[in-house]
Amino acid sequence: MAGIDGQKAPKTSGLLMLGSILSFIKLMLLVMSFASPHWLVSWQDTYSPFKNMGLWEFCFSRFRYPNYQFDDLFDGCHYVFSKTYFVIWEWLLPGWLMAVQAFMTLALIFCCSAHIGSTMLLVRWPLNFTFRHQWQILSVCTILNGLTTLCLFLSVAVFGGQCWRRDWMLYPNFNYLSWSYAFAVIAMFVGMAATACFYFDAKRTVERKKASSNLVVQMQSHGSQIYI
Repeated sequence: MAGIDGQKAPKTSGLLMLGSILSFIKLMLLVMSFASPHWLVSWQDTYSPFKNMGLWEFCFSRFRYPNYQFDDLFDGCHYVFSKTYFVIWEWLLPGWLMAVQAFMTLALIFCCSAHIGSTMLLVRWPLNFTFRHQWQILSVCTILNGLTTLCLFLSVAVFGGQCWRRDWMLYPNFNYLSWSYAFAVIAMFVGMAATACFYFDAKRTVERKKASSNLVVQMQSHGSQIYI
């Protein structure tokens, strides 16, 4: 495949391929963790009115909120911002949980952006742009993957440290962290590996570009001496 000025575009490196695969795996894990309602789950044998929850959905079984003056029961799974949970919205969404939602949303945005960049490099499209700016795109992918990993770390650290607070979900000892949370943790470690792959590939691309530029300068200098 020819690049600009008739130059041959470099082959896809193993680090870029590995980083792109890891980035895709991280994106899939992140999407499943982001959308699924199994971050925190109640043990089945406890018969707790709380069943499970995710970032955007809570499930109860005939739950009665003690601080609500009316004798209403909350039953089933509903979107956290639905009318059903309007009266207990402030209790369901403390500040730390909204911070987790924000970090996970940012992580998803950064992850999607990084994957777009790595895909552009893999398929060499648009060809001239990726050929000219390969190391810049790799650097951006490195930064975006690093930011994704940071946001995931903050999300799992905050949620893992706060989800058993006694002023939040009733009977916290009856609950455990489930597979949606585990997916976020795994995505964080996969993101670390992807960041390292893109970083070292960007570093190697810069070194190769400098070596190529030095070789061109030497050839031009040698040609000038022969002409003289």
